[in-house]
Amino acid sequence: MRVIAGTHRSRTLAAPAGLATRPTSDRLRETLFNVLAPRIQGAGFLDLYAGSGAVGIEALSRGAAQVAFVERAPAALSVLRANLDRLQLTSRFLIHAGSVSAFLRRPMARPTAAFDLVFLDPPYDAAAEYAITFGLLSGPSAFLLAPGALVIAEHRRNDRLEARYGVLHRTRLLEQGDASLSFYAVPAGGAEKAPATVPNH
Repeated sequence: MRVIAGTHRSRTLAAPAGLATRPTSDRLRETLFNVLAPRIQGAGFLDLYAGSGAVGIEALSRGAAQVAFVERAPAALSVLRANLDRLQLTSRFLIHAGSVSAFLRRPMARPTAAFDLVFLDPPYDAAAEYAITFGLLSGPSAFLLAPGALVIAEHRRNDRLEARYGVLHRTRLLEQGDASLSFYAVPAGGAEKAPATVPNH
């Protein structure tokens, strides 16, 4: 893997061994950040199920103000920290060592500002995590989402996610090979203040 663009462009990244984590491919990461390009500069970015940290590191490279990495697997955390050290990144990020559900239910450290962009990519054997995570993001953890934020989920192309999770509604679906990216919008008024239903776009 490598950093696609920004201040650390073309620098290589390590990935955890085995199938417990699912690194986002360079090609899919490039597609993701092509979409996010107008939003990334100065954004608060939350990388859930961070694995090697490749997605969050890409966000830092492209000018995100702050990235929070959430990962529970010790092997993945070791690789994540090694990748940050390799790039000599020492600021603008936080690492939360624990499960995504635990973080969202009781965040270890609330950000100074809500997140503008959230990315989630659970392991292959944790498909139930999508509904759990979206349920928390649109409910008890809605304070983490800035008004107008985007929540992006990577998933298998054949694993269809719901069009709506609470106030989060899907606005875009991109398919590439066996993988897909589903983009969910937070209402401009913020998830906490939004009505229970949001018109389809």
